Amino acid sequence: MSTPLRSFRITKSQNPVDLLNAATRLFGGSITTAPLGALSSGDHELRGVAAPDFAVGYFASPLGVRVASVPGRRGSYFVNIGVSGEIEASCGSRRATLDKTTGGVVNPGDTQELRPCHNQTRFLGLKIDAALVDEELAALTGHPPVSTVRFDFALDLAKPKGRAVRLLVRSLVEQLDSGDPLFQRADLQRSQLRCIVTALLLAQPHSHTRELRDSPQSGHPRSLRAALAFIDTHLSERLTLGDIAAAANCSPRTISSAFGDRLGLSPMSYVRNLRLDRIREDILNSTDPVGTVAYRWGASHLGRFAGEYRDRFNELPSDTAARR
Repeated sequence: MSTPLRSFRITKSQNPVDLLNAATRLFGGSITTAPLGALSSGDHELRGVAAPDFAVGYFASPLGVRVASVPGRRGSYFVNIGVSGEIEASCGSRRATLDKTTGGVVNPGDTQELRPCHNQTRFLGLKIDAALVDEELAALTGHPPVSTVRFDFALDLAKPKGRAVRLLVRSLVEQLDSGDPLFQRADLQRSQLRCIVTALLLAQPHSHTRELRDSPQSGHPRSLRAALAFIDTHLSERLTLGDIAAAANCSPRTISSAFGDRLGLSPMSYVRNLRLDRIREDILNSTDPVGTVAYRWGASHLGRFAGEYRDRFNELPSDTAARR
């Protein structure tokens, strides 16, 4: 993988601003140099591919950057893997030196800082939509996660499980590089990405590792998985049982039975609980007023919302906001 994504160059320039702008377009969020230091000279190259569920980029630059998520959005996971050289990486108080044997996994809402150690540093960055991680964990455990999956930061690529993640990422890149129209199909790319996510969930310790280890490995039927994915994608919108059933390609009665049998609650109760979970997460990770956060996630009546929030978390939204 000496020249990954060779046909997908986005920028090659001696102006570091070109790299920052290109990286922001590819990955979204906020990508800056502050406060890591001044804009550095040298060659700055970015190659990359963006798709609905992921984006992958190859960076060749001595520039140190800070990558932050956009407040109010569900967010994404980032997996960084060294191609050559080393990167001093940090995420809050966690630190690691990234190279061919150590990768980094960054969770939604976190800010990462990447400092290449010399001019010949090269690395791959893979952005994965958070909804896909939830969907794959649900397929492994038999039920959707009740909270955001949070991975440990340093990923050991020298051990067998970590090597599997690296090989699958390389396979995705090689498929993109092949030029074969078959591998440009979105469904095949998503299938490969799902393999990467499943391997990551099985290889890297995270907040649901024990649950995953103790689960009966009973996956959801396809209709239920489709319904869960639809709800996650459209959670901030007004949802009805008919909408969910249509997305699952079955009748309202059938999808209601699937939710009751597998999850122990109705589709609309699932929507309400997941919406409350996302609101709570957003309150804790932003400075926005509670009402703004609630409306952002589809709450239409603040009084009713506050009561439902208290019933679920045993505290009012204002109590949660006071702790941030």
